Amino acid sequence: MQFGLHLPASSSAVESDDLIRFTRQAETLGFYCVTVADHVIVPKNISVPYPYTVDGKYPGTGYHLETLTTMSFLAGATQRIRLATSVMIAPYRNPIITAKMLASFDVLSQGRVIVGLGVGWMKEEFDNLKAPRFEERGRVTDEYIHAIGAAWEADVARFDGQTVAFRDVMVAPRPTRQPRPPIWVGGNSRAAVRRAARHADGWIPWQLAPDDFAAAVAFARRERSSDTPIELVAPLAVAADAAPASVVEEAGRWRHAGASAFQVGLGARSFAELLERIAWFARDVVPQV
Repeated sequence: MQFGLHLPASSSAVESDDLIRFTRQAETLGFYCVTVADHVIVPKNISVPYPYTVDGKYPGTGYHLETLTTMSFLAGATQRIRLATSVMIAPYRNPIITAKMLASFDVLSQGRVIVGLGVGWMKEEFDNLKAPRFEERGRVTDEYIHAIGAAWEADVARFDGQTVAFRDVMVAPRPTRQPRPPIWVGGNSRAAVRRAARHADGWIPWQLAPDDFAAAVAFARRERSSDTPIELVAPLAVAADAAPASVVEEAGRWRHAGASAFQVGLGARSFAELLERIAWFARDVVPQV
């Protein structure tokens, strides 16, 4: 089983040296990847309920380090660990520019990028960024996934879609890994699961129960036409006071539900404690899962 850790890059209390320490410790202890969230702006007034809390309130403060800048910074401070966007909101960025940035990152990091993409949920963020219409974000994301792939997979690229089109262009360098780095789709909806199964290499949901995960995995396998296995990344939340036995038991439920990897969110009361919890998880939990 592969384990990734979610980077605490959405807190102004965590400084650049802390992020390096976090990522280097994860690398040293054998974690597969570090995941980095994405928001460009956070409007003061948000009309759409946040999908991952009971009351629908967005829990963030508005502080978010830019995703690819943060990943590039950490790639320069590490050697092996992969860095994943979890998830980059696809409609916010021109797909050719996105393909160029991600390919450059993959080359400079020697093949360590994982591309997590999602449709987004914050309507006012779409509006202020002049992104494609919020109501069309699913269709746009589907096309952007294929447009990014087209930009990577040929020396001279072309793509003809309803929302994006280009022809006879060279988007170089191409990624280190061919035909492309892995693309994981985020989101818990049925549409997100279908998108992952049909257009991507993995599914990385957030904050759902193992039973719901199992039902989605079954649906994804029915929707998938490719013979290539799909990576199924379970969101394993670990409370600050969790004991190893309870975490191992919970991980077992996720594995039984079909998980092939984990994105781990470690609870901690301070950054120093967070570093201790990373070591604790690697020592007391991972060998038993």
